[in-house]
Amino acid sequence: MVSIREIMDVLPHRYPFLLVDRVIEFEEKSRAVGIKNVTMNEPFFQGHFPGNPVMPAVLVIEGMAQVGAVLLLSSVPDRRNKLIYFTGIDKARFRRPIVPGDQIRYELKVLRLKSRACLMKGEAYVEGQLAAEAEILSAMVDAPRALVR
Repeated sequence: MVSIREIMDVLPHRYPFLLVDRVIEFEEKSRAVGIKNVTMNEPFFQGHFPGNPVMPAVLVIEGMAQVGAVLLLSSVPDRRNKLIYFTGIDKARFRRPIVPGDQIRYELKVLRLKSRACLMKGEAYVEGQLAAEAEILSAMVDAPRALVR
């Protein structure tokens, strides 16, 4: 299991944009399962949508990508000097809304991995039901000096 402190050591993201609370399963360079507890305190619920809060679909995909970045960066020795960028999102589908009180289970699986590029299949589940899925293409890049942690 990867705790929130360890996630924050791997990823540069911080509140309000850190969208994974912990990683509960981890197979290096292969797959990871992360958890996000969705609460009414999330800042995006103020405007998306007042009176009917729904987590923006793009943030569900971002959560998937963050779990994938933890998976990819965890095995990189100089990970504090690296970032993972999106380079493509394909086959994205949204099956059900995610609302306050839900717990998202992000399941990421590596489909192809090269030295600096990776294709992953991501799925987001709520209460065992598929809520969203996508293929995420990403690239590892050198972090700008201002971000080196």
